[in-house]
Amino acid sequence: MMKEEEPRHVISLILENESGALSRVAGLFSARGYNIESLTVAPTNDATVSRMTIVTSGSEEVVTQITKQLNKLVDVITLANLTAGSHVERELLLIKLTGSQSEKNTAKELAENYGGRLLDSSNDTYIIELTGTVSELDEFMSHLNSSVVLEVVRTGASGVGKGSEVLSY
Repeated sequence: MMKEEEPRHVISLILENESGALSRVAGLFSARGYNIESLTVAPTNDATVSRMTIVTSGSEEVVTQITKQLNKLVDVITLANLTAGSHVERELLLIKLTGSQSEKNTAKELAENYGGRLLDSSNDTYIIELTGTVSELDEFMSHLNSSVVLEVVRTGASGVGKGSEVLSY
């Protein structure tokens, strides 16, 4: 019997921008056996705070427990489970490919169809940049010949609630 896949959750939080904050958040997940599928963090327009986006999987009960534990961390100012409401989510993909001129043209055309662009090109390699949802990037990757892929770098999801919902501090 196959194990049922657990729902994916995108949790966004505002935390104090100081050393050790990221480590404490990651440690919370590790200590409780929760997996982080992706994590992005960067300063906001206020240099004293950062916005972190964590993608994890689990039941509603598990995610409720995670958010309660995150709220107890002194560094965390506020948080929201973005998947609980309407939100916009994007990920960045940088991919280095190799191949003939024909393969390069095909990959460039495919990237343009997905809203991507060619960033760099040399005699034997080229780099494509693409942003989109996780499923859009996965779909793009599925159309590529895996033998021409040299490197793949994905940022993980970043997201923001739609409408007037604001994760403020």
